[in-house]
Amino acid sequence: MKTINSLSGGKTSSYMAVHYPADFNIFALVRTNDKSCLFPDAKLRQIVSDKIGREFIGTLEEDEIIYTMLDLEQYIGKEIIWLSETTFEDIIENKNGYLPNIMTRYCTSKMKVEPIAQWCYDNTKLPVEMRIGFRANEINRANRMIEKEQNGIENFKFKIGHKNNRNQWKELPYRKATFPLIEDRIYKDSIELFWQDKPVRFAKRNNCVGCFHRNELLLNHLSNTQENKFDWFINQEKSNGGTFKNGITYEKIKSYKLQMDLFDEDFNECDSGYCGL
Repeated sequence: MKTINSLSGGKTSSYMAVHYPADFNIFALVRTNDKSCLFPDAKLRQIVSDKIGREFIGTLEEDEIIYTMLDLEQYIGKEIIWLSETTFEDIIENKNGYLPNIMTRYCTSKMKVEPIAQWCYDNTKLPVEMRIGFRANEINRANRMIEKEQNGIENFKFKIGHKNNRNQWKELPYRKATFPLIEDRIYKDSIELFWQDKPVRFAKRNNCVGCFHRNELLLNHLSNTQENKFDWFINQEKSNGGTFKNGITYEKIKSYKLQMDLFDEDFNECDSGYCGL
């Protein structure tokens, strides 16, 4: 059974890549075609374009995640496979303008879960052992993933070909999820200490700047520090007529006038939410 490290660009999954070598390391990139979110370094844009096999304009995560993945590849001395089949805009268009939200989190499925699964189907023998970077205090997240398994293996519906101009699909055994950091009782403090003196740059936080899991104070803060990316989410709400968070628009969140200045250090990962990989 081939081993896969599923990488997010955060310190935890990067720690896993260092300490638990796998047959393949895979990273799924969130991509936008909006030039207001243009990644500033043209040379690195070309490097990323070459890695994903299509044009890279920018990401809706913080730009530092690009440096993270390139630095990490150099640090572990092994290839990281980058995936990005389509842009966030195209995914929303394919959903007829229905925006992802807390109840219908198709953004995670379409941009991260499905591309990684399909790569495994197309490039290696199934099922695979998928290492997930959950820490020792995240047992509940691991258990939710294990609940999807039948006899220790999770099934998945794969695109297996085309017929009459339509995709053909088949459900097959896909992966056995394993959690090495939980098994070895690795907590956040050990991970933070490890990365203190290492040549890998990390973003303040992972996931999309406008992730609907994030609380409104953090989103307001990001509307100032990551304005172009946050405005992308505002524009999607305006053009599609929906909202990412129930009962409030991102334009309203951006308009909040707080009585004190907030800084990145005022927030932690509990404020940010997660993609739930």
